[in-house]
Amino acid sequence: MTQTSRLPCGVVALGFVSLFMDTSSEMVHSLLPVFLVSVLGVSAMSVGIIEGIAEATAAIVKVFSGTLSDWMGRRKPLVLVGYGLAALTKPLFPLASGLGLGLTARFVDRIGKGLRGAPRDALVADAAPADLRGTAFGLFNLATGVTLLLASFLARAPWTVAGPAMTFAAGAGFSLLALVGLVATSRRARVAAA
Repeated sequence: MTQTSRLPCGVVALGFVSLFMDTSSEMVHSLLPVFLVSVLGVSAMSVGIIEGIAEATAAIVKVFSGTLSDWMGRRKPLVLVGYGLAALTKPLFPLASGLGLGLTARFVDRIGKGLRGAPRDALVADAAPADLRGTAFGLFNLATGVTLLLASFLARAPWTVAGPAMTFAAGAGFSLLALVGLVATSRRARVAAA
C-alpha cells in the first residue's frame, strides 16, 4: 500500500478542490495584467501596484484567518467562505469596463485566498495522520505544480479563439467545480460523522 493511498479521503478531496480553484485562479490572474493594460487601458505601473497590494492583502489576511480558525476551533467555515469569495469574483473580471470593478474583484479574490489558506493547510494537517503529513502536503504541492502547467494551456486557447471574456468564463467554471467539490466533501464528512 502506497503512502498516498493511506491518506484520508478528505485530504485527497481537498487536494482536488485546491487543484480546480488554483487552475481557475491561474487562468484568470496570469492573463489579468494583459487584460488590464490592453482592454481597460491601465498603465503597467498601476498593474504592478495593484498586484503588489493584492498579494500583500492575501498574506495579511492569512495571518488573521489562521488565528481565527484556531480561536473558533473550526476551519471549514473559513475555507468555504474563502473559496466562495474567490469563486464569486471570477465572473466579474469580464464584466469590468473600467478599473473599479476589476480592482474590486481582484481584492475580494485575494481576501478569499487569505481566508482559506491557513485554515485549509491546518485542516489538512488535522486530517492527515502524523506519519503522513509530509505526504499530504506533498500531494498539495503536486496539485499546485500540475495547476501551473494545466492553467497555462487552458488559458491560451479560449483567449486566442474568443478573447478574454471566454478565458475568464472558463476560469469561473473551474472555480465553480472547486466550490461544488468542497461543499460535497463537507456534506460527505458530516454524513460519515453521523
